[in-house]
Amino acid sequence: MWTPETLLLVAAAFLAGGLVKGLIGTGLPTVALGLLAATLGLKEAMALIVVPALVTNVWQAMSGGAFFVLLRRLWPLLALLCIGAWFGAGVLARGDALLFSGLLGLLLCFYSVISFLTPQIPPPGRYEPVLSPAVGGATGVITGLTGSFMVPGVLYLQALGLPRDHFVQAMGITFTVATLALAAGLGGHGLLPVELGLMSLAGLPTALLGQVLGRRLRGRFSEAGFRRFFFAALAVLGLYLALRAFL
Repeated sequence: MWTPETLLLVAAAFLAGGLVKGLIGTGLPTVALGLLAATLGLKEAMALIVVPALVTNVWQAMSGGAFFVLLRRLWPLLALLCIGAWFGAGVLARGDALLFSGLLGLLLCFYSVISFLTPQIPPPGRYEPVLSPAVGGATGVITGLTGSFMVPGVLYLQALGLPRDHFVQAMGITFTVATLALAAGLGGHGLLPVELGLMSLAGLPTALLGQVLGRRLRGRFSEAGFRRFFFAALAVLGLYLALRAFL
């Protein structure tokens, strides 16, 4: 039974995620997923992020002028991502959600550290035909297990050396496909009940409101400073999830 406190928590999580996305251009599903997993549980959090993540990424996927070019290049990654997400969701359905929430915490910590260090990742070069499906499959499995699309998919997209607009569009395409694959995997394994689907839809207005507020506040903050604060807070949240699961 959803209490007023739970509804307020869901609204606040998506508002925070939308605010971050408006400020730095990414982070809505990551922030909302981490906050909701720490309070409601991982399986519930994964179901709740589906609609807001999908809606906020479709526009990004269609903007950039290179949709079909990127789709032709990325289709092996995207195809294996879908297969991996179905497999990962199946493991999640039969496994201990607390353990996988700890895995999510470790991934958030890893992603935060990598984002702080901003290493130069070497391009795949002639190995791209082999690495793309491998990275897609790994990203899909992790998406199905934890709901997170970031590792290793985003790191691989960075290594491709795409122009900035194409990189942003490539992330939008990948996140859109990952969200659809996650929804299919959760639904196919009985982890997406109607109640949570409706609650996911209800979280969309606060996510969009947060995104609008973030865009308006963008000029008042140093983007570099806010990114440091964001990734530090994300690392703390990830550490909490990991410690709660493993200790």
